Amino acid sequence: MRLRRLAALRAPAQHRHFDSASPPVADAPVRKGRARRHRPRRTMQIRVLGCSGSIAAGSRTTSFLVDDEVLIDAGTGVGDLALDEMARIDHIFLTHSHLDHVLAIGLLADSVTRLRRAQGRPAIQVHALPQTLQALRSHIFNGVIWPDFTRLPDPAAPVLSLVPLALGEVLVAAGVSIEALPAAHTVPALGYAVWDRARADAGAWVFTGDTGPNPALWQRLAALKLHSLVIETAFRDEEHVLADISQHLCPTRLRGELAQLREPTDVYITHVKPGELDAIMSAIAAHASPHRVRALVAGQSMSV
Repeated sequence: MRLRRLAALRAPAQHRHFDSASPPVADAPVRKGRARRHRPRRTMQIRVLGCSGSIAAGSRTTSFLVDDEVLIDAGTGVGDLALDEMARIDHIFLTHSHLDHVLAIGLLADSVTRLRRAQGRPAIQVHALPQTLQALRSHIFNGVIWPDFTRLPDPAAPVLSLVPLALGEVLVAAGVSIEALPAAHTVPALGYAVWDRARADAGAWVFTGDTGPNPALWQRLAALKLHSLVIETAFRDEEHVLADISQHLCPTRLRGELAQLREPTDVYITHVKPGELDAIMSAIAAHASPHRVRALVAGQSMSV
């Protein structure tokens, strides 16, 4: 899949260009008297492979499949894909280096090496902050925890390629645009805005990644047209001290964050630990909100 890097955007968010703000491309002119033919427009499909904060029966950690070729985070949910589905993934975008978001990368690489090589496919590009990529090199692909698939099966033609990504950068792949958004976590981290360039008027699907209170994110989102927002709430209010220390959200902190959204939005809660969903969603529902807030569910598909 061809991937085009739009820009390494280091200016303040309000000065960045964001493609979803552009109008859809107009239909080509037609001759007078000839009826205009309307073709159905595809919708970007986002499949929730995993959205749990940890593992248990039926709980899989964070991973989203965008159409067929782009993976956002690589938690245990990747294991539900069939082998041919795994082999079609050309790009993996990581929010940060924590295990629940990266642990399937090496296993996926091992599973698809033979098939992708037989098909003549290029290396899967793993996009992340430089600090995240260095963590992968040092702590996973080091020959001790896991083989170095950035050099296997052949250093000249590996199955994985690690590609640095900068905050604010926008990449384009197969008609899908992806912008790296700010996140506030205990390690260098990102969120992502994803939109279909052919349907920019539909707005962007936004995933916060793991984050605590994050003013920079809301400043950026104020300039975007949102389709929906996936935001974490990892702890109950009773554990707000732990939430603050670990830079996650609890229902009270979530309420303060969502208050910064200017328009009513479809909001999906993610990264809830097994056994905590009812308590956290009840605490969220106890306070009125202009937003349509619900729990994200593994296996769910979202059309944008």
